[in-house]
Amino acid sequence: MRLPAEWEKQGFVQLTWPHKDSLWYEVEKVQACYTQIAKAILRFEPLVIVGRDVAEIQADLRRNGLESMKGIRFVEAPINDTWARDHGAISVHGDNGEKVILDFVFNGWGLKFAADMDNQITRRMFDSQAFAADVQYRDMRPFVLEGGSIDCDGAGTLMATSECLCSLNRNEYLTRDQIETRLKEVFGLQRILWLDHGGIAGDDTDSHVDILARFCGPDTIAYTSCDDPADENYAPLLAMEEQLRTFRTLDGKPYRLIPLPLPEPLYLDDYRLPASYSNFLIINGAVLMPGAGTLLDQVAADQLRAAFRGREVITIDCRALLSGHGGLHCITMNYPFGW
Repeated sequence: MRLPAEWEKQGFVQLTWPHKDSLWYEVEKVQACYTQIAKAILRFEPLVIVGRDVAEIQADLRRNGLESMKGIRFVEAPINDTWARDHGAISVHGDNGEKVILDFVFNGWGLKFAADMDNQITRRMFDSQAFAADVQYRDMRPFVLEGGSIDCDGAGTLMATSECLCSLNRNEYLTRDQIETRLKEVFGLQRILWLDHGGIAGDDTDSHVDILARFCGPDTIAYTSCDDPADENYAPLLAMEEQLRTFRTLDGKPYRLIPLPLPEPLYLDDYRLPASYSNFLIINGAVLMPGAGTLLDQVAADQLRAAFRGREVITIDCRALLSGHGGLHCITMNYPFGW
């Protein structure tokens, strides 16, 4: 099997739609943000939207300015929450052209939140024929894995944080070496780059890599950087940066490292929210970046343009998503072309 990179050609992106009874703070603002993200994705590729009531979802989309449902497939399913990156299927290619979706256990980020319905979404999508007829389904129980906890270059190197993948209440019955062996087998990897440092205040995923460091190509990594020693995130992010500088490509060269500024602190009451420009989404022909509503948005966008030459970088105000402690990449899951 081979785990593709996010920048490879895609067939569609999945969203799981927030409804009025979900856990979101000010769900109407969240739905408006989802609609802006949907509009941006539809410029480049189709969407699959999962949710509890298709008519309700379509009404939400129209209320927020999306009149045509062209390019969208809907799958009706009960849901707990809407973090498609973490409850969505992970796609792999077989050596003989097989198309396989892997359905790992999603347990609410280490049993922090209910996930009994979200953990069934991938199977429901498959049974509803949301995928092409030649796509195979593979149940990966009992292994717990969230899409936001891994990032891959498509050529055999995966990056992840030891804090998340080796945390209690996920795969506590396995050692780190056993987890690494399992991931190599499942994804056809040559190696794993373990980040042993890094974290952002307010994050409740146990340091998902997709808010910290991301592959932008086989030899390039964009990462969250903090230059304010007084910021509580400064020390862990500096330690992460120092470790990133020790990483080497498969041919032994240092990675090209592109720092993305840490957004200015944002709060919900007195709780600091885990804003990160590293939580961008790569789609066909573009990169969607979560904006935080400050001048640093432009700085981060310029850095991503340097990392993704030839792709349009689109900034979407995602402050509403931070109320749920996540961002743009967290609410989306991409699938390969032809799936």
